[in-house]
Amino acid sequence: MTNSTAADRVSSTRLISRDDLFGNPSRAGGKISPDGKWVSWMAPWEGVMNVFMAPADDPDNPRRMTSAKDRPIPQYFWAPDSQSLLYIRDKEGDENFLLYTVPVTAEEGAEEKCLTPFEDTRVQVVGGSETIRDKILIGLNNRDPRFHDVHLLNLNTGELELVFENNEWAGFEADDSLTLRWAVRQNAAGGTDMHEIVNGVVAEEPRETTGLDDALTTGMAGYTTDGSVLYWLDSRGRDTAALFAEDTATGERTLIAEHDKADIGGTMRHAKTGVVQAYSVTYLRTEHHAIDPDIGSAFAWLRERLDGDFGVQSRTDDDRRWLVWNDPLTGPIASYLFDRDTETLTQFYVTKPELEGAPLQTMHAREIKARDGLTLPSYLTLPPQSDPDATGIPQAPVAMVLLVHGGPWARDGYGYNRAHQWLANRGYAVLSVNFRGSTGFGKSFISAGDKEWSGKMHDDLIDAVEWAIEQGIAERDKVAIMGGSYGGYATLVGLTFTPDVFACGVDIVGPSNLETLLETIPPYWEPMVKQFHERMGDPTTPEGVEFLKSISPLYKANEITKPLLIGQGANDPRVKQAESDQIVEAMERDGVPVTYVLFPDEGHGFARPENNIAFNAIAENFLAEVLGGRAEPVGDVLEASTAEIRTGKEHVGL
Repeated sequence: MTNSTAADRVSSTRLISRDDLFGNPSRAGGKISPDGKWVSWMAPWEGVMNVFMAPADDPDNPRRMTSAKDRPIPQYFWAPDSQSLLYIRDKEGDENFLLYTVPVTAEEGAEEKCLTPFEDTRVQVVGGSETIRDKILIGLNNRDPRFHDVHLLNLNTGELELVFENNEWAGFEADDSLTLRWAVRQNAAGGTDMHEIVNGVVAEEPRETTGLDDALTTGMAGYTTDGSVLYWLDSRGRDTAALFAEDTATGERTLIAEHDKADIGGTMRHAKTGVVQAYSVTYLRTEHHAIDPDIGSAFAWLRERLDGDFGVQSRTDDDRRWLVWNDPLTGPIASYLFDRDTETLTQFYVTKPELEGAPLQTMHAREIKARDGLTLPSYLTLPPQSDPDATGIPQAPVAMVLLVHGGPWARDGYGYNRAHQWLANRGYAVLSVNFRGSTGFGKSFISAGDKEWSGKMHDDLIDAVEWAIEQGIAERDKVAIMGGSYGGYATLVGLTFTPDVFACGVDIVGPSNLETLLETIPPYWEPMVKQFHERMGDPTTPEGVEFLKSISPLYKANEITKPLLIGQGANDPRVKQAESDQIVEAMERDGVPVTYVLFPDEGHGFARPENNIAFNAIAENFLAEVLGGRAEPVGDVLEASTAEIRTGKEHVGL
């Protein structure tokens, strides 16, 4: 099948290679050490992302600090005393993250040490300190997989000291002295109970509590260094989460920041005092608001010199040097060293220099009205040359991919998005919708999605498709649905509950049966399971089981009439392989065509670039076959990956 109109419209535009879009960045994750002596970053070594560092005054003289050879290191950070780098790793996507350290004095690629050498264990960072620089509090669930015991970890010796044996709590809050001050757990309503801890003893009664509606939008946001102020993000008695400062001596609270359409997001704290100096809020786009005048002046100076969006990614303890990220929106993200004293801005790296000059497209922020009047903040990217007047409406309708985010308690945002750029470059409009249940837009927006997983949440997606068709953006018979995790579930719902709307679907690690999904959640999610039951459906009651079955695509697999591509990681701890296996089996039993790709060394998504590129090669050729867009030939990328095409190879031209 070929859609010559769509193909002709973009044929003169360079096809951006999958390697350029989804391969390793040249550098990423830049940080500056707290003492300002070092800069660090992630970069590929033997094809795998590892941690590098260099003297801050000689950044072109790097030293490789880690030696990961199979999977990229997902996260690293500096020890507070600047004497070591810390990072986490799991095994083949099982999400049992352990904590590792390497001293700054180490020779290249040597002396890495696991600080939490336990099996089937997932580490959490519970607290750090400005005044105690060589220790942090961590949680370990090696004794009971459901609960994290709190330990004091000496970062330089590796000594672990048990601080609190945990048999019931979902989380903790500590102050700068690394003293536990609060224990948090879910209550019977699915809300949150917050109990104070005094001298290591948890109070019997909670001092603060929320219902279900405030559970995802209310919580503590940390103490100042001297413990005199406790910050809160709090939606109680209001809709959006506002930032408050509580005087810990008197209990008096002061409102610091609020927004009528969005929750207050991140805060920027003084490195020494912990006092909030600035905050961010994201409705359609992120806004940075300074409280401290000096920070405000620095923001204004940067705003004059950087196109697009920017933010501070790392700071020294004396706050005189920052690492600043810059998203030019139609170019690769870059990082700059900013010296506040000399007012100089020096480029540190460009994440993907191969994308400089590439035909990247503008993202448009849009507000779409759902059928019941709810406003859905959304993001649209159009194919190259389809909209020469930059109106956000193509000259003629085009094929479209509805790209649905995961979670569902997460959100889409504005800025460079490689999936948007990839699909737009292939000739499709790309639409991402913050449907009800998405976070960041206040508690009523979240709660509007309760027990609406195939109901009003899906209606929002259908309403967005109808909007795109009515606006002249999308061709009615050429709309695909695609997404990962909840977005994968939404894809399956789209092809089963509304089979006439979509031309095809791409499901990545999506659950097909919500009953079995809830039966197999990771044990460390059990302290939060009541919220799943209240927001999704309760599998502990006969009525709840029937409801979950009624909104599960597995039981409507015979309704699927359009092509479906499924990608799954064999080690996924959240959405087990069985979720994909069972709907594939049901489709094959009913004679419905399906293509199923399994990765034996992946989990909840595809972390290895070789695997991500391989799946996307299959996906874009699948979409081209159905929608008529462009596709780079698959080539030999499958051989470089671990992809196992379990069924349906013939449906993607392989």
